[in-house]
Amino acid sequence: MTTAESPTTIKVLLAEDSYIVREGVRALLDAQDGLDLVGTCEDLPTLLASVDELEPDVVITDIRMPPDQTDEGVRAAQSLRTTHPDVGVVVLSQYVEEGYAVQLFEQGSGGRAYLLKERLGDVEELTDAVREVARGGSVIDPAVVDSLIAAKTRQRSPVDDLTEREREVLSHMAGGSNNRTIAEQLVLSPRAVEKHINSIFSKLGLAEETDSHHRVRAVLLYLGSPSAGQ
Repeated sequence: MTTAESPTTIKVLLAEDSYIVREGVRALLDAQDGLDLVGTCEDLPTLLASVDELEPDVVITDIRMPPDQTDEGVRAAQSLRTTHPDVGVVVLSQYVEEGYAVQLFEQGSGGRAYLLKERLGDVEELTDAVREVARGGSVIDPAVVDSLIAAKTRQRSPVDDLTEREREVLSHMAGGSNNRTIAEQLVLSPRAVEKHINSIFSKLGLAEETDSHHRVRAVLLYLGSPSAGQ
């Protein structure tokens, strides 16, 4: 008879300067099979030293803690990416902070998670994130994703300052049409198309570019605009 092999225990280090939150997370983790809380700490220097000493598989860290109460959790995750690349990091934040989320994942998403502290009320969300980063995966809080999408939508592009006709001309430029073809497609005179294009270049700040260069730049600005295709 073959005995089933037990799953590997994940060693977890917790960094949190709030006693209440620290003890609450400790209680949650202690109740979970397969997770072993090997230590706790309250500031960034102790966190980094404890990783060297305790060799955890995953670090759960508050985004803000001493000494500066700014972005210590993100800085720890970035440092560990270099010094301990196999250690997963779950960053906990009180609020949705898009900039810190981008900062956390800019060196790669593998082994990193960003969760809001409100998710601590659902133990499965936290433990699932721990297990996911332990195997090299990534997790990002749905509220953060929604906020990032909303921020992208709010971004204003110079393309938004174009008239409807100028946007039509630029759309045809993006499709590869030359001035004569654009004139035929929009039932305009070649001179009118040229005037629209000159206005487009001026509004996009490209009037000083060479002809071939500013045409490409204009198309790239159009394609990168949140309102492109609307």
